[in-house]
Amino acid sequence: MHDALMPAGPQAAHIAALWWITLGVCAFVFAAVIAALAWALARAPRADATTAPESPPSAGERRVARGVVAAVAISGVLLIALLVASIATDRALAQLSLVNAINIRVVAHQWWWDVVYDDPQPDRMFSTSNEIHVPVGRPVVVTLNAVDVIHSFWVPSLHGKKDLIPGRTATIQFRADRPGRYRGQCAEYCGLQHAFMAFEVVAVPSAEFDAWADAQRAPAAEPAQAAARRGRELFLSGSCMLCHAILGTSAGARKAPDLTHVASRARIAAGRLANTPKDLEDWITDPQKIMPGVNMSAHPLPEGDLKALVAYLGTLK
Repeated sequence: MHDALMPAGPQAAHIAALWWITLGVCAFVFAAVIAALAWALARAPRADATTAPESPPSAGERRVARGVVAAVAISGVLLIALLVASIATDRALAQLSLVNAINIRVVAHQWWWDVVYDDPQPDRMFSTSNEIHVPVGRPVVVTLNAVDVIHSFWVPSLHGKKDLIPGRTATIQFRADRPGRYRGQCAEYCGLQHAFMAFEVVAVPSAEFDAWADAQRAPAAEPAQAAARRGRELFLSGSCMLCHAILGTSAGARKAPDLTHVASRARIAAGRLANTPKDLEDWITDPQKIMPGVNMSAHPLPEGDLKALVAYLGTLK
């Protein structure tokens, strides 16, 4: 879901309420202006070449002037009301309780999102990519950074936009009050694939979130099938491990998404593709065809090696 007018948390609800207030005021002013214009056109006297100019202004014109002054005064009052509503919304956004909050670090890259779940115990920290799981009803504090250009973190069903500026750290807080998958998007033009730099926030009940987090902390499972074991050998002996990490193996690079549990994600390539064997094969073979400009290079592997590699990635749940 990607809808700012269907809020799933208190922050988005405050923003949606301000939007409806603004829409109502603007619609009222627009209707009033159109009605006044129609009334003026209907009542305006008709003149021809023989009509003498009126000077000084007639009493009717003075009434019109008073009407204009009144309209300007009403417009000023409405603008002040919108300003007050905007300030009240800004204060409401800052008052979200952060008791028992989940702390997450998100780093934006061209064009994907690195997600790290912080924990007081370092051995309980874990990483994922392009998919943020949160427990329903529990506040989330997201620390935001960018490593290349300006990006913008936006999940319209949960909060407004927050810019990520290289060299600076920003934070955003939200809470999901009902389960669901909420689509997020980079909302600041960041290069060729900006439109496809998406992510999802997956809100689930607390027990389900805890089970998911425990599974994410576990190292990659030992592949049982021969094809998957062959795929792991290809991964660890090729160029894949130069950029990607898989916990429990010798692959520990952080230049590209962590793949320890990639098979548990619904989509790949920052939401560009479904996480299916066919899409994985297409992505590995020629990512530039799917997302021109992406940092990943093409890997035109023999068919047997490609299927073995995809089989291995399919075991990383």
